[in-house]
Amino acid sequence: MRRYEGRRVFVTGAGSGIGQGIALRLLDEGAQLVAADIDQPGLEITAAKAGDAADRLRTVQVNIADPDSVRTATSEALEFLGGLDVLVNAAGILRPGRTHEMPLEIWNQTITVNLTGTFLMTQSALPALLESGHGVVVNLSSTAAYQAAPYLAAYAASKGGVAAFTHSIALEYAKQGLRAVNIVPAGITSGITTKSILDQPEGFDPSLFARLTGWLNGGALGTPDDIAGVVAMVASDDGRYMTGTEIRIDGGALM
Repeated sequence: MRRYEGRRVFVTGAGSGIGQGIALRLLDEGAQLVAADIDQPGLEITAAKAGDAADRLRTVQVNIADPDSVRTATSEALEFLGGLDVLVNAAGILRPGRTHEMPLEIWNQTITVNLTGTFLMTQSALPALLESGHGVVVNLSSTAAYQAAPYLAAYAASKGGVAAFTHSIALEYAKQGLRAVNIVPAGITSGITTKSILDQPEGFDPSLFARLTGWLNGGALGTPDDIAGVVAMVASDDGRYMTGTEIRIDGGALM
């Protein structure tokens, strides 16, 4: 399928994991795309994986928690793309820890990157998305926003905020043709999931993690490709009647 021929796309978190998977899938479907991440080596890997599509790809380093960095990256993206049809906010961090021991700076960092960063990227891109007349914002929330997520209070709160933010902008700009959708993954094979597993606090209770993965495939983690295929549908004309809603990709974790 080539649903993205002539479509201009901006993806954050594209240096690894889910963001990289989304960027490569949309490139494969014909997009002209800017891949952004704070991780420059990761972006170089994404560019190398793009293969023959590299001429339609530009990489931009960005710290989504820094307004100046966001403005600069957005300006570079729009210069390359000549406008914008789709923004995918896939960048994020995860810092596990017991809530009563969590330093305020870790709480603030998680909220700032995951929630405020999503806001800053969206705010910066909105004029161009609205100008296109059919702009789409795809945000990455998490099942942690909808079920208990032990040792992940800051992450869960940030992703719950992302979900609420997405609903707000979906209604606010619907009459201007903008669509906004939350993608809600459960456990996915990516660096952020590995970090969650490895960085649990000493003496954590594994029995609290009753359903972090779904029932499919023996409870195995999903892959970035599982997310990328759904994003490709949602942000294309196949998803043209979808806005202000969630799509869970969790193998049945929240059944």
